[in-house]
Amino acid sequence: MTNIKIVKNEVKPEPTEILAEAVIRIGENFERLQKSGINKNAIIILIHDYTKISKRDINLVLESLAKMKGWYCR
Repeated sequence: MTNIKIVKNEVKPEPTEILAEAVIRIGENFERLQKSGINKNAIIILIHDYTKISKRDINLVLESLAKMKGWYCR
């Protein structure tokens, strides 16, 4: 695993190694999904069709997935 520095909340600490690994894996797997040939709009439509969650909310989550590593890991 890559050496990373965790930005954590001192009031409510998380198990940093587990959190860091999860954040990195989520970001990497989302990147793989995007590179697989399916575009973001198709992902949004498929998730919306299955869950009925608003497309706007799905889009916000997908945008956040790409940014999580930068927010929580250095």
